Amino acid sequence: MVDILPWQQDIWQGLIGRTQHAHAYLLHGPAGSGKRQMAELFARFLLCKQPQAAQACGQCRSCKLYAADSHPDMLRVEPEEPGKGILIAYVRELVASIQQTAQQGGRQVVILEPAEVMTLESANALLKSLEEPSAGTVFLLITHQLSFLLPTIKSRCVLQACPLPDLAQAKTWLAQQLPSLDDTQLTKLLQLSGGSPLKAQQFAEDNVLQMRADVVEGVKQLLKRQLAPAQLAGQWTKLPTVLLLDWFAQWCQNILRYQLTQNTVDLGLQDMQPVLGHMAKFVQAEQLTETHSWILERRNKLLRRAPLRADLLLESLLVRWMGLIGF
Repeated sequence: MVDILPWQQDIWQGLIGRTQHAHAYLLHGPAGSGKRQMAELFARFLLCKQPQAAQACGQCRSCKLYAADSHPDMLRVEPEEPGKGILIAYVRELVASIQQTAQQGGRQVVILEPAEVMTLESANALLKSLEEPSAGTVFLLITHQLSFLLPTIKSRCVLQACPLPDLAQAKTWLAQQLPSLDDTQLTKLLQLSGGSPLKAQQFAEDNVLQMRADVVEGVKQLLKRQLAPAQLAGQWTKLPTVLLLDWFAQWCQNILRYQLTQNTVDLGLQDMQPVLGHMAKFVQAEQLTETHSWILERRNKLLRRAPLRADLLLESLLVRWMGLIGF
């Protein structure tokens, strides 16, 4: 059985220790902080017929059905595929299900993730169920982007922040999951993941360290005019576009900080320090700020599932990047 993550022990005790459970919880925090894992454990606890020692018993019929992923009162709502939205048809189907009596005679639990990709119509349809909840139904909404949710949705849920662990705790946990990696690799994975151990673990599985090395080399070739923006954009079309935008946005911030402090620590990870240090000699702060805003705007559009072509977006990004130093 999956255990609660070490950095979530206090949150867990607060959830299960409530004398009366709310009809809706909204777990929010950075991607990779363990929100979904906690939601699944909480759902199992809520459905268990005889929870013991602050966890589900694992032996009752409800627990066995849950373990077999066949519990009729455990409902999950997710996009049809990654990158898509949660459509109103999914919410209508959910609403119809929770209007029925729980088949196991206890609670019905709904996990909806990620809540921020609900369409406006889906959110409004769900709102009706949150305003007039069915008896015995508990909603567990999960979001990585709390600001994207309607205020009316947030106001009808118990908000539960799920923060990241500190660096030492994150590295200890990550080392246990990835024993073949050395300390340098673990540190870089955590730096690239913004301190998220679960995201760092996924980065390791997705070979993001090699991806990062290839992207850094591509940027160097671009600035040396060994590759044109269109060529490099073509090479990057299969890479995660949001991740690339994250890196370029971070590099903009690194240059700005370095221009103010002249401290190489502010240039970020060592792999890009020589490039960013060189660019800092030529780039104007106003241009850099405009580019940073442009990147964040496109990133937000992608997160909101706007239909942007990756090749054209990346080519525009690289043209802007070269323009920072007058190319």
